[in-house]
Amino acid sequence: MEMDHNPDRICVWPGYFNTRTSRRNGRRVPKDSSVIKPDIDGLFLAARKLGLKKIKRDEGVSHPSRPHLKEGRMWVSRGGSKQSVGANSKEELLQLIGAQWRQMQRDQKDATVERIAQGPQTGDRRARSQRKNRSSDSSAEKRSSFKKRSSFKKR
Repeated sequence: MEMDHNPDRICVWPGYFNTRTSRRNGRRVPKDSSVIKPDIDGLFLAARKLGLKKIKRDEGVSHPSRPHLKEGRMWVSRGGSKQSVGANSKEELLQLIGAQWRQMQRDQKDATVERIAQGPQTGDRRARSQRKNRSSDSSAEKRSSFKKRSSFKKR
C-alpha cells in the first residue's frame, strides 16, 4: 500500500525508541526517553496519552533498515502535533512520545511490583493456593508437633 508523499505527515517507527539499539543503529531518542521492547500498540497508546489526535497506524510494515521486523509504523499529522503538544520538529515529537511511553512503562512495572507485594486477592483461589506460608513461627510450631522417630523397630 504505497501512499503519495504528504508533507504534513511525520512517520514514527517503534524502533526509534528501543533502549537496546544504539543511536548509530537507529534509536532516535535519548536513553531516558527510550523503552524496552517497543511495539506499535505501546507507541499508539503513548501518543494518544500525550494528547495527539490525528494518528494513523500501519501494522505489519517493516522499516527499510530492519526488513526482518514487521514492527509497524505510525503516521502523525505535523500540524496536529504542533497544535496539540507544541512540538516544532520531528525530533521534539519523538522525545515527547518517548518520555510519555517510558513513564507509562515505569508506572506499569511499579503497579506489577505492588500487586505482587500485596499478594493474591481474596477469592483468587489459584493464586492463593500458590502462596507459601510466610510466617516462620507458625510453621515451626507445626514442625515441633511431629516427633522425630529416634529408632526404628527391628523386625
